[in-house]
Amino acid sequence: MTTFTASDIPSMTGRTVVVTGANSGIGRAAARSLAARGARVVLAVRSVEKGREAAAEMTGDVEVRQLDLADLSSVRAFAADLTEPVDILINNAGVMFPPPTRTADGFELQFGTNHLGHFALTNLLLPRIRERVVTVSSNGHKAGSIDFDDLNWERRPYRAMGAYAQSKLANLLFTSELQRRLTQAGSPVIATAAHPGVAATNLVRFDGRQRVRRLIQRAVALLAQTDDAGALPTLYATVARIPGDSYAGPSGFLEGRGAPKLVGRSARAQDTEVARRLWEVSEGLTGVAFPRHSLRSA
Repeated sequence: MTTFTASDIPSMTGRTVVVTGANSGIGRAAARSLAARGARVVLAVRSVEKGREAAAEMTGDVEVRQLDLADLSSVRAFAADLTEPVDILINNAGVMFPPPTRTADGFELQFGTNHLGHFALTNLLLPRIRERVVTVSSNGHKAGSIDFDDLNWERRPYRAMGAYAQSKLANLLFTSELQRRLTQAGSPVIATAAHPGVAATNLVRFDGRQRVRRLIQRAVALLAQTDDAGALPTLYATVARIPGDSYAGPSGFLEGRGAPKLVGRSARAQDTEVARRLWEVSEGLTGVAFPRHSLRSA
């Protein structure tokens, strides 16, 4: 398919889709499109109030549930309460460029939210997932590296952009290793990833750095797609007939905007040994392991 729009989403009737961070931005746009095509969509959001505001603007079967990916107890509670089968999990939520901040479990906020929270959520839900796990990464992963000696920025001077790039690289390494493990276990579930290009979302947290915020907002306003356009790579990775470990992004200049297609990733994002090591470290940090013996077989 050379072009892909929301109208190309097939009927999703009978499918349950969980979308994290679905109260705003591309998560909200993706959830709205899937609900409109008949899916039962669970908006997994930190703020239930904002989630309900988003749900009120959607058509179809939409449910709001509280999930704070920066708190592993919240992740466990969400997974325990969601007892029904899940066809598709979309790991969309994230934070970008916050000041030095720790999660409830002491992790650097971006690594803890963007990677570890979704890592734990995915593995807890995997025995009930039937079709696909989609994880939203970023072109920013190309600037990232995995520093196993200081994943949580406890020894180095904190750099928000460096921490963000590490978390987005972790998203792609997670997708690759998840697919390897699913294949090895004989599971029919596939893992894919996507990035939105430049989208005008409210992902960035600044907490007082107003001058920087204004500069970035102006740059984004000039370059960005709408949330609906930015959600298309995620939707493509969700419903298109593509192999596991596929990575979708915009087809335009520098993958900043345009119709979605399968795109490449950095050499670091293709390092299978780093992916395996990151998985093992993530299991240790979260206390959540790959549920190999609980998975459905193909």
